[in-house]
Amino acid sequence: MEAVYYAARGNLRRLLQLHPTWTRVQLAQATGMSQGWVSKWKKRLASAPPSDEAVLHGLSRAPHSPHPRLDEQVVDRVLEIRDQRAFGLGRIPGPKAILYYLPRDESFQQTGFRLPRSTRTIHRLLREHGRIAPRLPHLPDPIERPKPMEHWQLDFKDASSVPADPEGKQQHVVETLNIIDMGTSVLIASHTRSDFTAETALQAVAETFASHGRPQSITLDRDTRWVGAQPRSDFPVALIRFCHSVGIAVVLCDPRHPQQNGFVERYHRTYQEECLAIHRPTTLSQVREVTEAFVEHYNWQRPHQGIACGNRPPRVAHPELPALPRVPDVVNADAWLAWIDGEHVVRQVNRQGFVKVDLRTYYVSSKLAGQAVTLRVQPLTVVDNSDVCPSCLTALLTHLKLASQGAFPSPDFKQRGFVWPFMCSCSCSWSVSSSGWRGSGGLAGSHFGLPPQKARPDAAGSPVCSSRAAQMIARPVVWPLLPRRL
Repeated sequence: MEAVYYAARGNLRRLLQLHPTWTRVQLAQATGMSQGWVSKWKKRLASAPPSDEAVLHGLSRAPHSPHPRLDEQVVDRVLEIRDQRAFGLGRIPGPKAILYYLPRDESFQQTGFRLPRSTRTIHRLLREHGRIAPRLPHLPDPIERPKPMEHWQLDFKDASSVPADPEGKQQHVVETLNIIDMGTSVLIASHTRSDFTAETALQAVAETFASHGRPQSITLDRDTRWVGAQPRSDFPVALIRFCHSVGIAVVLCDPRHPQQNGFVERYHRTYQEECLAIHRPTTLSQVREVTEAFVEHYNWQRPHQGIACGNRPPRVAHPELPALPRVPDVVNADAWLAWIDGEHVVRQVNRQGFVKVDLRTYYVSSKLAGQAVTLRVQPLTVVDNSDVCPSCLTALLTHLKLASQGAFPSPDFKQRGFVWPFMCSCSCSWSVSSSGWRGSGGLAGSHFGLPPQKARPDAAGSPVCSSRAAQMIARPVVWPLLPRRL
């Protein structure tokens, strides 16, 4: 590096000899250095003969003679102020406080000892003597990029330049749903609407899957349009059920951790600074117009400094994207049950013997009122009139051991009874006739066995059947229908 500066100083002296009338700005442009550097070396070169080569060598910034070391009494006093909180301080004094009190110390006012003149010196003393712990090295934790088109990130971006509707929405009047591929930083899709709800967001995601194929997983934040508004819900909402039904894993970000959705969040910054903040659209049509133009610019023209793109536009860096599996024409709305097979949920039985699961009420046993029960999702095949139910929820007790037909002792449960577990299947339609239940799903009795021909309370509004098949079935479950076709 010294050779570069030596050549620049020689060139400056040559220019001063050839063009003595040049200004400082012209000399700085010709040498490629700053104006302050030109002013400093003009003075230094003018004070030396024109043929002197020694002047072209730079001067060391190190002091010509080392500073005298601080006396040991000064160092001990600095540590004493730190340890004993001298001068009535109610906190541990830092370098600034110690620098303030040292000159006012009566023991040093007459001795003439050299005192520290900067907080840097005091900080060094405290660090050398273990009063300040050294900072731990910052270890970056980069997100490992998956393969192209395997993992997508989704998020909403508000077009804040659109004014509020006096008779409608006051905030988030127009929003854009952006979908970014983590492996390539390619913007997969951008949907702009003024009526994003859980239903319309699911529709936009389904359209993207239908046109681009199915990735292995997607990442979502905890927007209520993604995860729903029900507090402490143990069962997935419609969007997550739909993704599981078509074979796509869903990754939810932790609360207040937007960095876990960092790729789409970084795109939102670019989208805001380079599109929305420049054009300032005020209507839905204007937002769509500028967004469509920016999507084309982002994917094909704008250089991306990400590692996966190498200062090239995403689609230029990745001209051929791998083909993804197509979404089936008919989606099995019950396929999401396989993703929760084996999970447990805890419920408390109310006074009437019912528990609420996924915002619906089921009868367990009035003898278990006030007790906590665990519901476990497990596979079970029950044949009733040649109808097969693919899955069930079996009620178990938490902190209690129920006796089954007197086979096991139950010291914690004086009156032995039976659990009324149940089974659920999605998207079922039910009918009642003299021959029993008909449908594609049902609710079944426990492994412990149900009391034969024993009357039990029925759920409000549920039909009562007298057949043996109906007696083995608890209250039916009718889940919200999921979209079966894209």
